[in-house]
Formats: sequence, structure tokens, C-alpha cells
Amino acid sequence: MFPVLIGTVVIAGIVGYVSEKSGFTHNGYLQSIIICVGGAFLFYFVRIMFGLGFASPGLNAIVSSIGALIIVPTHWWR
Repeated sequence: MFPVLIGTVVIAGIVGYVSEKSGFTHNGYLQSIIICVGGAFLFYFVRIMFGLGFASPGLNAIVSSIGALIIVPTHWWR
């Protein structure tokens, strides 16, 4: 269970970096990574508590990270 948590954080960090590098978001690198990691943590714990999610933990991390970036539009705060 612990290696899955570490993998989720790593995948979420990569998704945050790639989304900022590709121009999908304009939050800043650190902010995008924090948003992705937060969304991945939330989805990871929902998966543990309620069993909701996809079959693969990696797919859960990717989908939750992208979803968090879409839900939290920090580029409008400026």
C-alpha cells in the first residue's frame, strides 16, 4: 500500500510538471505540482475508503491529477 502512495505522488508530480511545460496550465511549476499531488492524495484515500476508482493505481493518479488541474483554475486569480 505504501509503494502505491509513493508512486501516486511521483506520477502526480510528473503530470503537474508536464501540464505546465506543455502550456495546458499557466499556474507556475510548483503550484501545478502541488495541485496535482493534492488531487492524487484525495483520490487515493477515496479509493482506500470507498473502493471507487479505476483498476490501475497509475491511471487513478493521472486522472485525478488532471481533474484537479481542471477544477482548480488558479490562472484566473491574477
